[in-house]
Amino acid sequence: MRDETFDALRGQLQQAATAFADGPDALEGILLGIVEDVDRAVREPLEIFPVCHHSPASALAMARRLREKRPKVVYLELCEDMAPLLTELRNCRLPVAVQAFATEVDGFPADWSPLSVVAPITEASAEYQAIAYALDTPGVELVLVDRSSDHVFQWDERAAHSPEPAGPDAPPAEEEAALHGDAVGVEIGDLRPRFAELEEHLLRHGKVRHWSEWWHQYVELPLGDSDHDTYRQVMLLIGSLFRHLAPGDSHRVRVDEDRERYMWTRMREHLAASGADPADCLYVCGAFHAASRVAEFGVGGSDTYEIGPRTATKWQHGLIPSSHAAIEAQFGLAGGSVSIAATLWAKNLRRTRVEPYRLAGQAGAKKPSAKKGAARAMPPAAPPAAPSDRLTGFLHRPPVLDPLDEAELLGWSVEIVRAARRNGYLASTADAIAVFETSILLAGMRDRARPTPYDFQDAAVTCIEKDSVPGRRDVRRLVEIMMGGDRIGQVGYDALPPLARDVHDRLAPLGLKLQQRGVQRALLDVAGRPELGRCSDVLWMLRHLMPQGAARPIMGERKLGEQPIQESWDLALGTHQRALIELGYEGVSIEQVLEQRLRRTAYAPQATAATVLEAVEDATLYLRSRRLSDELGTRALEVLSAERGVDGAPEVLRRVRRLLAYYRTSEPLLPPWIESFVKTGYAHYCTLLPTAFTDEDATVRQVAAMLGFLFSMEGLALSLGCDRTQLELAVAQSHPDDPSKTALLWAAQTQLGRVSRAELRERCDELLANPMVLPAYPRYLSGFVQALEPVPGLTDFVVEAVSNAFGRLPDPVLLPWLPTLITTLRAGGAELAPLLIREAGRIYPGRLAALDAWVPPWRAQPLTAGTSTARPASDAPGLALLAAHPTACDALADLLGCGDAWEAPAPGGVPLLGRHPETANALEVLLATV
Repeated sequence: MRDETFDALRGQLQQAATAFADGPDALEGILLGIVEDVDRAVREPLEIFPVCHHSPASALAMARRLREKRPKVVYLELCEDMAPLLTELRNCRLPVAVQAFATEVDGFPADWSPLSVVAPITEASAEYQAIAYALDTPGVELVLVDRSSDHVFQWDERAAHSPEPAGPDAPPAEEEAALHGDAVGVEIGDLRPRFAELEEHLLRHGKVRHWSEWWHQYVELPLGDSDHDTYRQVMLLIGSLFRHLAPGDSHRVRVDEDRERYMWTRMREHLAASGADPADCLYVCGAFHAASRVAEFGVGGSDTYEIGPRTATKWQHGLIPSSHAAIEAQFGLAGGSVSIAATLWAKNLRRTRVEPYRLAGQAGAKKPSAKKGAARAMPPAAPPAAPSDRLTGFLHRPPVLDPLDEAELLGWSVEIVRAARRNGYLASTADAIAVFETSILLAGMRDRARPTPYDFQDAAVTCIEKDSVPGRRDVRRLVEIMMGGDRIGQVGYDALPPLARDVHDRLAPLGLKLQQRGVQRALLDVAGRPELGRCSDVLWMLRHLMPQGAARPIMGERKLGEQPIQESWDLALGTHQRALIELGYEGVSIEQVLEQRLRRTAYAPQATAATVLEAVEDATLYLRSRRLSDELGTRALEVLSAERGVDGAPEVLRRVRRLLAYYRTSEPLLPPWIESFVKTGYAHYCTLLPTAFTDEDATVRQVAAMLGFLFSMEGLALSLGCDRTQLELAVAQSHPDDPSKTALLWAAQTQLGRVSRAELRERCDELLANPMVLPAYPRYLSGFVQALEPVPGLTDFVVEAVSNAFGRLPDPVLLPWLPTLITTLRAGGAELAPLLIREAGRIYPGRLAALDAWVPPWRAQPLTAGTSTARPASDAPGLALLAAHPTACDALADLLGCGDAWEAPAPGGVPLLGRHPETANALEVLLATV
């Protein structure tokens, strides 16, 4: 039986539909359907309280209604699995967000991981008023009835779960706007047109720029002083209107209807189990869901909806800090709208003297006075009155034009000029006057007598921001800060997960306020205070696990085999509190989380031998765990055996050398895994070497790294049972076409003794003498430079080759090659440049005056006719030393087996040096080095 409460409104809307539409059917169906939705929701025995997300009017109406009705059960539209966390809100400073987090997914695609759902809560929100009332009032039960976090992703058909791209009115992408990360947001009171043409129509005729301003002007302000019935019916009307004009075939509409079926099913289950009277209950939900048309709606609705099971995904729950900017960025609100709402909430409380609900012990909240505490003990609630039609009067009432508050507007104008000057703008008193008058002008053009914060913002941008932005913040952002600023919440110590509390406890010896936002400097004298060494270990692990900037070392480093002495750190754990909390979802200590991540990296499908060796090094550096290092080292051996490319050869060589050096100096025996790794790597790279020399995708640096592994690990590999013949055969089977790889092959042959220095020099001379090959000679030199990795003994020859190139190559060939050589050394051979520089400094004269008479060593005349590498006896700098010390010369002759033929003429060791020119040259080099 239909109630006659809204019959008058039905008749008026039917007449309007007939007058303004071509036919009464379409428009009449929409308008009358809206009235039916409102009538249905108002007559529901379980009172429905429609709200809008972070709306001060909704929060004010909620605080009033809770004191009037004093319900015994509050049903709240929030993920049901988040209920245990709400009691921890009293240990936090709002705004914060309730989060459900899962890193290991079971039942969802692996590329969706990690899964994250957040529900932000501010003080100026109806949901917080309901939570505070329920938790601090004895005998009141709070029941969350919305779908679980697991169902949020079960019902999501998108391939990616990133937030929708921000619109032109979205806040700037600052650090505070990223507090929620890429989590999926769950709103309580999502109330916005889902029909694009409708929103555009409202904005155009409302003479506003974005939806947040329209809501503030045409809903928020009029409902601020309305009674409960008016507020409730207007919100139901708006929700029903947006629902009727939403696309009916979209996935979002289907999800909305499933959520409504889910919530009403849960409420009926609770009523049946608890025996609660629906008249003593209150259902807090978004106005969009309050005007529902599903069959399950109401206490007497059908029970045809079956809630599906959750997946096997293990969800972790916690509280993370939030901010006004983060809420605006995640839900596509205009920049500064949440801050303006917070300011309006404070003004409404002062104006109406309504006492809001706050959790006892809430950070930042004042303790209730005895008078206020007595106000809570109110007489029993009066029986609810029969619903009456408040919509007709509200819709007929002309808009109230608030008078101009000149003192408030003048204060805004002066303050924005002061803020602009602090941020580099050349603003003056004239600009303050211009902003004041322009605000009034814009408000008049938009049919309002009192300028809103958005009118003032537009006026400030017009009058102050003329050509450019001199500082980091523009005028629009300065107005947002002036109107209330971006308030950033904080999770208290008691509400942190065990891992985060453990980190704070272990860093307590530093004496810093780690909960405080901003950067703090920590100085660690580990040598003087050994107990700070444990703090150093924690900081290095945090640097590895947390985002950049959370823990940044200024002085000090962590290397294998080294002990810290003094360190200096910049810490911003308060700023990155969300990241620290999310670490607590992965384990109970940072050591456990680090071990899990290292294992996950090592056993990932795309893991390479280089990445696994990096995990081995990190396990040794940060965890000092021989057990984990051996396990990951065995995994590196498996990955190396399965690789068919050489992309990671440089990184493998670098890390194996470092690990070998560490184990040789710190342990009596090498771990079995690294011996097996060297043995397997020797055979592995020997097999791949011929193919790598001819493969166009394999770079010279990668092939040089392979050879570096084979030559530097050769002694250990041969002692473990490898055969050197395998390497010789691999080099013999290599036939590269690329000039740089050819030079690299010649260097390898020289190291194996197949090509002598003289032959190598002759090949280079032939290249320089051939005009056809001359343009490619720099590429040969690049190969020789990269050959210093596997054959560092060729450093003097490379200096010789480069010197000859500088002396003989024509400028058209030499000059374009020089930048390529420099960039190549910087990108892939930075560790090779010091070898060349040191060798060049040894060979070349140290003074400019000696350069004219200087003869390069490779151009010196041989000592004997048959030896091209010996020097004249008179030029050898070691002869004077041997002649001055004949006893030492005799001992050297005996050592070389020339004692019988030794004579001691005046020059001393000249005959001996003449018969052994190679020894003389080696001795010369040794003496020059010393």
